[in-house]
Amino acid sequence: MAFPDDPDSSRLQPEVPHAARIWNYWMGGKDNFAADRAAGDAVEQVYPEIVLMAKQSRRFLIRVVRHLAAEAGIRQFLDIGTGLPTMQNTHEVAQSVAPESRVVYVDNDPLVLVHARALMAETGAGGRTVHVDSDYHDPERILGEARKVLDFSEPVAVMFMGVMGYEADLNVVSSIVNQVMEATPSGSYLVLWDGTNTTPAVVEGAERLAQNGGVPYILRSPEEIGSLFEGLELVEPGLVQITDWRPEVAVEWLDAYGAVARKP
Repeated sequence: MAFPDDPDSSRLQPEVPHAARIWNYWMGGKDNFAADRAAGDAVEQVYPEIVLMAKQSRRFLIRVVRHLAAEAGIRQFLDIGTGLPTMQNTHEVAQSVAPESRVVYVDNDPLVLVHARALMAETGAGGRTVHVDSDYHDPERILGEARKVLDFSEPVAVMFMGVMGYEADLNVVSSIVNQVMEATPSGSYLVLWDGTNTTPAVVEGAERLAQNGGVPYILRSPEEIGSLFEGLELVEPGLVQITDWRPEVAVEWLDAYGAVARKP
């Protein structure tokens, strides 16, 4: 995991637990350090389902992107807070269905950006896949950069995949989502999932994460997550546990809800 020539590599702090690396660890990846594994293990001790959640969240992404590309005809994706590249990323799924698909990833994490540049170098995806260095608290910058690649006169799928818990104020989250969606035309989609406070174990897991040096993550109720889709048309089956969104096989309960919704 060495990127000595990358300008962002000097910003990496292996001794500090890192959200993207912890998630990578839970998913079975190798892009993590001892501090990340220790924080991840502390959560898993009280909420072992976190490993399943990490893996199922990627399967949810795969099903959603495939549906949007194959059935809804979407050819533009704006993935905000993308995290570390793993298996079957948004651009890989979309472009496997429609090679002309354009994908803009947004993240301001130095580790993610290091990997993003390496991924771009490997794929040679050119203008069809672009990474933007920005925080989701700056939707104006995100939209400005995305417009260099995406045509906002045509539908766009906007994705917030398990990232909004890093903002404590639900009103701020709602404002960010609304500002981005307002810039998209009719026929665009919002895809969003997040962890929920639906069992005591997951709440304790979030507390353990913070106690072990991880960035605190705010768990919300399914109703609070559902409020972010106000004014949009939910695609069947609506707001459900991510494992229940058009599943290929039945999976046990998870404290994570999400939905896909169309802008009328």
